[in-house]
Amino acid sequence: MNLDQDLNKLTPMVKRFKLYSGSSNPGLAQRIADDLGVELSGLLLEKFANGEIYARFDESVRGADVFFIQSIVGTNVNDMLMETLIAADAARRASCRTFTAVIPHYGYARQDRKAAPREPITARLVANLLETAGVDRVVTLDLHQNQIQGFFDIPVNHLTALPLFGNYYNAMGFDTDNLVVVSPDVGRAKAAKKLSDMLGCSLAIAHKGRPRHNQAAVTGIIGDIEGKTCIVNDDMIDTAGTLCAGVTELKKMGAGDIYVCATHGIFSGPGVQRIEEAPIVECVVTDAVPLDPTCHDDKIKVISVADEFAECIQRIYNEISVSGMFGADMNL
Repeated sequence: MNLDQDLNKLTPMVKRFKLYSGSSNPGLAQRIADDLGVELSGLLLEKFANGEIYARFDESVRGADVFFIQSIVGTNVNDMLMETLIAADAARRASCRTFTAVIPHYGYARQDRKAAPREPITARLVANLLETAGVDRVVTLDLHQNQIQGFFDIPVNHLTALPLFGNYYNAMGFDTDNLVVVSPDVGRAKAAKKLSDMLGCSLAIAHKGRPRHNQAAVTGIIGDIEGKTCIVNDDMIDTAGTLCAGVTELKKMGAGDIYVCATHGIFSGPGVQRIEEAPIVECVVTDAVPLDPTCHDDKIKVISVADEFAECIQRIYNEISVSGMFGADMNL
């Protein structure tokens, strides 16, 4: 073999882009694909008779930059996690160049520390699993705690829906002198301050205790809410018990109209019914979590994060700064 002749036959590497969707949020994945002007590539996801998950890419991914869109959420949340891990393993074994897990909703994020003896730190466990499966990068949205990024040894692009909420409420034309953004607890205060700055209004912070999971009680509030239109901002709504109890307390304290916005509308169990019965004018969530069409309520409005994810994916693929999407002021 003439090595010099063979080397002359080598062609420069051409980057290849492949976009795939898991089972949890195909609607958002399609909207992202439409924004990017590409087709979702084929990925077979099936279950064996015993419930084990099978994945196979329909075409070669050798040398490709693979982006896999999957929210780790839903009644089969563990299946959604396993789909992501198995897809990453399949792509790696098929010699993809990179595998980026686009995770609009990062499951198990609420277990980010040991709040009691003998508890797991499952947010870290999920990070370990993703890395072990071969994920090169994670793109996610409004983590329950920003410090979860530190659980990874790979790059994490942490996006936020705050600009979407800011644009949405600015378009409603509220009287900013009579408007206040309410943080549901001290931990959310920094994000709520960012939103209040976008709207040019004041900030209030609720103080609450949490006697057990999915339950909390508002014991006081820092700031003036009496007679004012309130926008309560949180990262997620699950059963809505904590949220609705807090909203009821705000009303007792003299709040005017109350609006709610949250990035992740999970609405487990009685969540939608509680929103319907609570003194809430409107609840805005994003499509990071698919809303069950059978659990519809006129108070709930969904805005899309597809444009944001599409731009982030495009920047990553073209090796352009992702932080430039928001500017330095959006560091949470």
